Amino acid sequence: MEPLSQVSYQRKKQEIDKEEADATVYMNFMKSHCCYDAIPGSCKLIIFDTQLQVKKAFFALVANGLRAALLWDNKLQTFVGMLTITDFINILHCYYKSPMSFPPKVQMFELESHKIETWRGDSFQNVYLQCSRHFLISISPQASLFDAIYSLLKYKIHRLPVIDPESGNVLHILTHKRILRFLHIFGKKIPKPAFVGKQIQKLGIGTFTNIATVQQTATLYDALSIFVDRRVSALPVVNEKGKVVALYSRFDVINLAAQRTYNHLDMTMQEAIRRRVGFVEGVIKCYPDETLDTIIERIVNAKVHRLVLVDRADVVRGIISLSDLLQAMVLSPAGIDVL
Repeated sequence: MEPLSQVSYQRKKQEIDKEEADATVYMNFMKSHCCYDAIPGSCKLIIFDTQLQVKKAFFALVANGLRAALLWDNKLQTFVGMLTITDFINILHCYYKSPMSFPPKVQMFELESHKIETWRGDSFQNVYLQCSRHFLISISPQASLFDAIYSLLKYKIHRLPVIDPESGNVLHILTHKRILRFLHIFGKKIPKPAFVGKQIQKLGIGTFTNIATVQQTATLYDALSIFVDRRVSALPVVNEKGKVVALYSRFDVINLAAQRTYNHLDMTMQEAIRRRVGFVEGVIKCYPDETLDTIIERIVNAKVHRLVLVDRADVVRGIISLSDLLQAMVLSPAGIDVL
């Protein structure tokens, strides 16, 4: 018979080995599937020529319920980037506060005649996005979903075009939400790791300090400033007690173009919330003592990009985003931390 200490050592080692194997389940799943596997049978994709007027481009996004479109440069005969709601927010924010745009609405109406290439041009750098990427980050359909997640999180982008290297055709635009849904559906065929049964607060997944929120009495311009400065995709709208009353996302901002209300950024958040039309992403909440499995199930079923972590009084305590989940479940087991 082995000494007791040796038996204890072997059991401890087996437990550690099991935990390590558990931790890499989702990482290995993503490495074993390529981007092509996650492409749906049908999807909507918009491509804008850089000669198109920006006003028409954003109207087209609104009409199709999309958040971004690929940009094609006819002179170069290649894709040169993407036009997103982030572009609209940054330019709107910059021009509304710019000294040369007084009164603001005069300058904003002048901007309506600008083409996409004008907003992306070098001469526009001083007022355009300082953090804007003037090159397109894409991925091959044969690349692994692990590589796709790494690109999305490393470059802090929300959309990754899947481009066939041979034909140059765009097959799909991968998002965090699409990848997590793919895992949720097809990951049921693999053993569920033990850590998904742990409480979210003990796992430490999410943002729990310096949380970006906006008061319901603040102006819409204040919200845009937070979007620009903090580079977040949504803002919990809170009352004077810190209780969440609504969620205002970047997608809500694009409706300003459709309603032509982008010259009234001094309206309160309460008014901005009332004016929203069409699809509105509600406040989907979670609690610190809920398990990771419950969190994943809720965020996938609700088809949202994040959950607002609250206490039992509905006071905001944190944000759990799709990026947080993919980092913890896929990249961290590989020793990669890009958030």
